[in-house]
Amino acid sequence: MSLLGCTKSGFILCVGVCLVLLALNNITQPEDGTSILSEIIECGYYPGELCKSLFEGKPAALVVGNLCQEALMPTKKPLPTILDPKKNCSTLIGELHFITKPLSEEEAGNPLAFILTIHKNLEMFLKLFTAIYTPQNIYCIHVDQKSPKDFSQAVQKVADCFPNVFIATKRETVVYAGISRLQADLNCMEDLVRYDSPWNHVINLCGQDFPIKTNREIVDYLKSKWNGKNLTPGVKQPDHIKYRTQISYKEFVHKGKSYVYPTKKGKGDPPYNLTLYFGTAYYALTRDFVQFVLSDKRATDLLEWSKDTYSPDEHYWVTLNRIKGAPGSIPDAGWEGNIRAIKWRDQEGINHSGCTGHYVRDICVYGLGDLQWLADSPHLYANKFDPLRYPLVTDCLERQYRRRVLIGAEVPIEDDWHLPDEYGLLTYP
Repeated sequence: MSLLGCTKSGFILCVGVCLVLLALNNITQPEDGTSILSEIIECGYYPGELCKSLFEGKPAALVVGNLCQEALMPTKKPLPTILDPKKNCSTLIGELHFITKPLSEEEAGNPLAFILTIHKNLEMFLKLFTAIYTPQNIYCIHVDQKSPKDFSQAVQKVADCFPNVFIATKRETVVYAGISRLQADLNCMEDLVRYDSPWNHVINLCGQDFPIKTNREIVDYLKSKWNGKNLTPGVKQPDHIKYRTQISYKEFVHKGKSYVYPTKKGKGDPPYNLTLYFGTAYYALTRDFVQFVLSDKRATDLLEWSKDTYSPDEHYWVTLNRIKGAPGSIPDAGWEGNIRAIKWRDQEGINHSGCTGHYVRDICVYGLGDLQWLADSPHLYANKFDPLRYPLVTDCLERQYRRRVLIGAEVPIEDDWHLPDEYGLLTYP
């Protein structure tokens, strides 16, 4: 039994029940006229084939997966297990299946830095962190000040097991769309530039992200297309977004509630007549650019001006990266750059065919029917995931991802690097 798993027998039983239900109820035929039940039997939709078939978009797999997803709900929370005093670092590293050696010379010679901003959902954090961890990289984890105590303690315990992982020395009480979210990244940047590591790009992630490309693929992508450049997709600030920077906003935090609210106070123009841009809050930045952000007066003055704007992280990085002469800047950059795969609600019918999970703040929390879209995506990471609501989505993703990582390894693979085969999800070719 892994720290994050549920019982194999429970899942197999559920699939068996699902097959019986399908047989008894003669569920709707797929478009090709073949009954779902016969398709299940023909394609071998036992647990070992389910993920493979979901990534291929087979309709019978989606039916079985949705019916059986409840069975993958964890039978016990991982947090008490992490905090168990009997669990030492050696045990945790083995049971969580961390990869403990660089998998190629290319990766060893090109370390990356990561900033992870998290506040809850230990299971999703562990899935993300175990996926992206390699010993040559460096990781700064910003844990929200308002996070539950046991969550913070569990993350700290995991971080303490690695010399290249640390908690941000200064933590913020993060408010959605507030300056505190931007400040959390800056706090980690200050820690990272002081750390004795030759990292050349920093990538920021949040607790509901998951990688689509392997570490090797990300290194190759940054070296080839973005060598020495910053990746901050965005465009000149559209008219319908200008309200965010034309009036003053304030953060409110009290008794567990936090939000940003507008005031009646107007704002002046940004310093140095900077043209504001709007884009993603997520990036890949060069080390020299991070030094520029932390020390150049244009950057620090723009930060001060941005402190009472709405969602300043969506204009700060993209604006600074358009300054001519800034290290690694791309003044004429647009939306290009495959940082995040996101299904936005307003892009239905344009960039995607819809969300089979549900929307939160107009962003899709992926369901099983989104797995094929994710598998075909050219992006480095995807957002958003919720293993409590859609456990099979993240289970399939992490197993497919680890399988691809290990296939590309140029060093001998250790037994602990394989994910547990509790559901038979890793048995497909």
